[in-house]
Amino acid sequence: MVKKVFKYKHGQLNTPLFFPDATKAVVRSVDSQDVLNTKTPGILVNTLHLYLDLGKRVLKKFGGIGPLMGWPGALISDSGGFQVMSLAKKGSGKVTDTGVSFHLNKKRKVLLTPEKSIDYQLMLKTDLLVVLDDFTPPGASYEEAKITVERTVAWAKRSKAEFDKQLKGKKDKPYLIGVVQGGYFPDLRQDCSQRLSDIGFDGYGYGGWPLTQDNQFDYESAQIIADNTPKGSWLYGLGIGKPDEVANLCRMGYQIFDCVLPTRDARHGRLYISADNAKGYEYYTPDKEKHYYEDIPVDPECDCLLCKNYSRAYLRHLFKIEDLTAVRLATIHNLRFYARLMEKLQVEYLK
Repeated sequence: MVKKVFKYKHGQLNTPLFFPDATKAVVRSVDSQDVLNTKTPGILVNTLHLYLDLGKRVLKKFGGIGPLMGWPGALISDSGGFQVMSLAKKGSGKVTDTGVSFHLNKKRKVLLTPEKSIDYQLMLKTDLLVVLDDFTPPGASYEEAKITVERTVAWAKRSKAEFDKQLKGKKDKPYLIGVVQGGYFPDLRQDCSQRLSDIGFDGYGYGGWPLTQDNQFDYESAQIIADNTPKGSWLYGLGIGKPDEVANLCRMGYQIFDCVLPTRDARHGRLYISADNAKGYEYYTPDKEKHYYEDIPVDPECDCLLCKNYSRAYLRHLFKIEDLTAVRLATIHNLRFYARLMEKLQVEYLK
């Protein structure tokens, strides 16, 4: 594995790194200080949602999304590419060679182009930007997947041109990541990887749906991307978040990950705990009456706010009465689990 450090406005970080999703500039149920206290080094914000909800004037006043949300750590912005599938292709939007049209309601329609995505991400002042891509949907035919590759490459060229134009002559530039599409078709993944490499980016993302049709992780596509992009560039597992999958991709050379999984699981009462099994973890769900009598931490190996101060019995009580504190403590715990996981992988990575 190539040893790399992630440089950001206030310093540098050892890799690999996991960035929880703060889609609308907040990690749901916790604030920025809570996230910092878990020793989470960075977060990801969503370009499309912030463009729709926040606009540009507030960002200009505050000088970026970090100062607005009181976040001093590293920042990644995605492109809005996942919403190409989740909102446009599955909803009432439309994808053309020009860009993505989102029909939000009868009165509001928004066109997101590669250039607009880069422009807004630069206003967010994040440390890593992702170019707009055409998400290859699960179940796409070969011809459909090929169209998404062609459009992804074309949009990547336009994104890079806009990035270079706006930052011409500047020394301290954020990282720019191209996204590899192609679905489950190895030749398309390879072609997309090589053509994006010809354009030239700081790193390359594993785009599209990472699970096969039988719900197994698609490691083959991950390896194709690693094998067909320049050595020494960033490899980014977009939206990849199960702890064992993160660990396995780290060993392939991937260094950056983001996912909603740890925070979403926390809201549903699913907590990650250390375990002596093949995956290295298991789930704890405080949903049974028996948990009222467990006077032990959720995870004795964990040093988070929950595990240091409260018992499983108390967490069970908080979830049963549906107090908001339950979700906050569970979210803090899961974030700390991921931070500890990455600390362990960094030791392995730096050997």
